[in-house]
Amino acid sequence: MKNFIEVGKTEDEQTEQIKKWIKENVPHIIIGVSLGLGGIWGFNYYQNWQYQQAIQARGHYLSVVNNPSNIKELEILKSQYSDSNYTQQADLIMVKQAVGKGDYQGALDYLLPLMKSNDTFIAQNAKFKSASVYLEMNNIDKALSTLGDNSNSAFAASYNQLKGDIYVVKRDFDAAKKHYQLAFSQLADDSKLKNLIQIKLDDLN
Repeated sequence: MKNFIEVGKTEDEQTEQIKKWIKENVPHIIIGVSLGLGGIWGFNYYQNWQYQQAIQARGHYLSVVNNPSNIKELEILKSQYSDSNYTQQADLIMVKQAVGKGDYQGALDYLLPLMKSNDTFIAQNAKFKSASVYLEMNNIDKALSTLGDNSNSAFAASYNQLKGDIYVVKRDFDAAKKHYQLAFSQLADDSKLKNLIQIKLDDLN
């Protein structure tokens, strides 16, 4: 940007030029400062609003945790805080409630939308639970297709253990053993799941 002070002018001339520039540009300066501060205040307001929304969603979520039969609280979460992780966590509680009652289709109604969650943990958890529910329904092919492939190493052990369980029910014991062995190798040495998988492997020998 061109310098608004011309270097060749005297000090008095430069002072007069500065005064003239300020007089001509003060409205723009005020507007610029106002917009800048407005952006800061607006951002702070939005952050505070998000915080308040999270606190309110958590309150409704805890109500569902304490009483999963409280459908009213779940409906408030779904209608007013649909994008909150608390809403998705509440759905997982309802899945457990439905499975406990033998309402497998009801459990799937909660789970299937969660498989599209932006939260990787919730999406993976929903996928594994959906495959397990299909297995409970003795729909082995659907359990396998729902489980699909796995590209996330963080969930590899859980994936292979569940796939092993599905193949056991399918009576494909070689495939089951292969996935149990993979799961065993993918777990940390101090993982308590290793003992469980070892028992499953022993049962196949």
